[in-house]
Formats: sequence, C-alpha cells, structure tokens
Amino acid sequence: MVFASPFPDVHIPQVNVFDLLFRDFSQTDLDRVALLDTADGTRTTYRELIGRINVTAGALAARGIGAGGVVGLLAPNSSLFAVAFHGILRAGATATTINALFTAQDIAKQLTDANAKMLITVKALLPQAQEAAQTVGIAQENLIVLDGDGQAATGHANADDLFALNAPAPEVDFDPATHLAVLPYSSGTTGNPKGVMLTHQNLVANMAQIRPLFAMSPEDKILAVLPFFHIYGMTVLLNAALQARATLVIMPRFDLTAFLDTIQGHRITYGFIAPPVALALAKHPLVDQYDLSSLRVILSGAAPLDAELGAAVAERLDVRVTQGFGMSELSPVSHCMPVDGGQEQFGEAAPLNSCGWPVPNTINKIVDPSTGNEVPYPTEGLSEPGELWVKGPNVMTGYLGNQEATIATIDAEGFLHTGDLAQVDAAGRVFIVDRLKELIKYKGYQVPPAELEALLLTHPAITDTAVIGVTDDDGEEIPKAFVVRRPGTDLTADEVIEFVARRVAPYKKVRRVEFIDVIPKSASGKILRKDLRSPTG
Repeated sequence: MVFASPFPDVHIPQVNVFDLLFRDFSQTDLDRVALLDTADGTRTTYRELIGRINVTAGALAARGIGAGGVVGLLAPNSSLFAVAFHGILRAGATATTINALFTAQDIAKQLTDANAKMLITVKALLPQAQEAAQTVGIAQENLIVLDGDGQAATGHANADDLFALNAPAPEVDFDPATHLAVLPYSSGTTGNPKGVMLTHQNLVANMAQIRPLFAMSPEDKILAVLPFFHIYGMTVLLNAALQARATLVIMPRFDLTAFLDTIQGHRITYGFIAPPVALALAKHPLVDQYDLSSLRVILSGAAPLDAELGAAVAERLDVRVTQGFGMSELSPVSHCMPVDGGQEQFGEAAPLNSCGWPVPNTINKIVDPSTGNEVPYPTEGLSEPGELWVKGPNVMTGYLGNQEATIATIDAEGFLHTGDLAQVDAAGRVFIVDRLKELIKYKGYQVPPAELEALLLTHPAITDTAVIGVTDDDGEEIPKAFVVRRPGTDLTADEVIEFVARRVAPYKKVRRVEFIDVIPKSASGKILRKDLRSPTG
C-alpha cells in the first residue's frame, strides 16, 4: 500500500536556512528574547542573535571558511552554540555537529570522515577537542573555543574575538536544493555512524512540514534541553522554534531538579522531550513539589513512548502529551500528532502508542521485509506489520562517501527504508513496532524488545529497563532484560521473569535478567543496545 499524509500540502520556500529564519522580521519581533541561557541568565534578542550570526559568518569567511568547507561543532546547548551553528551556515559552509559525550577518538573519526577544516568547541570539552584536532591536522588557529580566554592568551580565538573583527557576512550564492547545510552522524545504535547529508532545502522543508502541526507561537517559551547537536534538537528547537519567534530557554544538560525549576521559574509552555524524561515526570516524587501548570504541550520523540507512560505524564501534569517519529535521514520529523492530538481535524486524539500521521508533503509504504510485498491498507483495525518507507522533500540526499549504504537505504523511487517495523490503522495513524534489526527471533517468532520494555516499566519496582536478544547454551536467541531497580526494593530475577510470563505469549517471555545501575542511552534518549551486548551475551 501507498498512503499519503492526510494533512494539506504546505508551501516549501526555495531559500536557504538563514533567509528563512532571519530575513523577514518586524521591529516587535526583533526585540523579543530569542535565547535565554539558564546557566547564567543571559538573554539574547532576535536583533542581537542576527547581528552575532552575521559577524561570526564574516569571521569564518576571513579564516577561509565558505562554500564546500566543513566545520565541526562540539558543544553543549548554549546561545553561543546557536550563534556558531547559524554562523557556519550563513558563511555557506556545512556544520557537522558532534556529540558532546564523544571521546577524542570519536571526535577525530567524525572530523576525518567529514573532512572538517575547523573545530568549534568550549572549555569544558577542550582536552578531547584539542587531542582530536591534533590527530586530524586541524591547525591551532582553527580550533575555536567559544567561551575560552581568547586568541591572545591561548592561541585559540573565542566568541568575543570573532565578534570583535566585525567582519561583514559574505555574499553567498548556492542552490538550497543541493548545498549541504549539515552533516549529522547517524547514532550508530545498530552499526557504524554515517554522515547524513542534509541540504538547506531538506531543513527548510521539514520546518515547513511541522510548523502547522506544532503550532508554536511568539508567545511560547520552549524548553531547550534536547541537545542541539542531535537532529531532533537542531530542527525542532534551534530552527523551528526560532522560525516561530518563540523564546528558547536553554539548558546545557538534563538534570531533573534544574529541569523542574526551569519550567516553574520561566513558565515554560512547550516541552520537547525523549522517553527517559517522560519516565522521570511520571514516576519521580520530586515532580509533585513544583508548579508546572504553565505547560500546555509535551511532545516526545527520538524513541518510542509507551502509551501508559505517556498517559501517566498527561494525567499527573494535566497536560497534552503527543508523540512524533523521525530519524536523522528524514531531517528528522516524518510523523507526528498535531498539537491537539488530532482532535480538531479528525474528531479524536491519536492513541498515545502511535506516532501520529505522516507529515505534509510525504507518502508512506509499509512493506513485508520477508517478501518485499506491500502490506494491504486496513479497512478497520491495524495492518500487518512491515518496514516503514517514507518519501518526501525531507529525505536526505544520501550518506557521505557511502554510495552502497545510500542505495541500500533510498530506493529508485525515492522511498527511504527506515529500518523500523510499523503498522498503520484505518485512520492513517502509524504505530512503530520496533527496529527491524533489533527484533529478537525466538524459535522463528519475532519478539519486539520495545513491547517487553513497555511492559516491564509498568512494574512498580522497576525504574528503567532494556531488552536485547542474547544466545543461550543451545545457540537459540532469547530475550534478556536489563533492569534498574527502584531504590529500596529487593526485586529478584525470578520475580521479573514471572511478571512478564503472566502477561505475554510464551514465546515472548523474558528468559534472563541482569540488574544494572543505569541503562546506557544516547543523548537523544535511544537505548544503546550495542553497549549492553557482550561477546557471550
């Protein structure tokens, strides 16, 4: 089956990212606060932001950075990150954003693959940044430390040095449809990270696609705790929220107390989160000590949100909880619920275990991975599961330097094969079942880890969990649960196994349990299953 988005197509401007976000401003909007750093209380208006982006672009151009150049950006969330990111794009260069948790070896690997000629970082990350820069041959003067002590003292320019040049932004002329804006790297949860080539048109298209669904406004105060270096934070916060002329209230990292303080103190209206944050909001006793009544919407993405967990957050906070789906290769949003859950357009809110509908200007297929046949669209209920394929203007141009992987991911018709198993219901709502490569095959039966994880999280003594497939003594793949106990409980492995066994089909039972202190996750909240695997399982 091929099914289209039920939302009207939107107009996608043929412009670059800077022109879309910053060319058309009223005087009122110029004086609005664009960015508020919770770390030090710094406020940056849109007027100041645009000025700093332009002079940063000029400073980069003066250092030889322009069209065809790639700049690494390694930093936690801050207003300086926003300025540097958009300064890179304004100069006509390409930003490759780097995970702030990376080691020097990881950083060097990405810089090498992306062929970056400059690295921008912060003092806290300077040791690993410096080691990586030396490894790949980036000159000292091309290692910028945004909050550092400056060129004169250290040999590394800081943000003030870049601003002080007061160099005019260069005149750039390129085709937004083909010119690379960003090179994020796929998370590597199921394989080696690959550079995802996203053009200005890809990013502009995705902002246009989500704008009517998210319905952010200049009056919104949006909490920016999701990392800007990840495509979710980059598009939804760093770009789409600024397009809406909203105020981004920036946190450099997640801390539950600071998170709750920020919502209460700044009267946050819109929160974009990942499921680990939803887990804290649903279960942590600290939440009850705060006034979170300003929140009107929480949107969860980056990993599947269990319906019970989402409902628990909605009830506890008296807030609308919605969910979306996407991936770096889709710029990233491909599916989501409107801000009201779909109530106005469809007469009912989408089920919370769905990721909503395909975004405007896209079409989908669901394909049986074993046969290659399209799964029939249901007249009622849910379709059979299959791999989700997506086609639209937000689909990447390919993987950098990896034609084989590109051909394996984007077919001749332009459909991107997501690698996710999905179902669709008769109302066009899509349900993500699991990652195709993460399915556990037990005696020929397919066992989705996400289903078992959602079930385990309903146990009152379990605060977090992850399930992977491991090999037993007979060479059979079986489900193994890694479990984080709630403090003060003495839950046993046998109790976990029995809890699941009473609630699932026999082939889905958890057959091994290991208790650990924390579930390893990426910055965007995805479970790092590869970190849980060992050579023996």
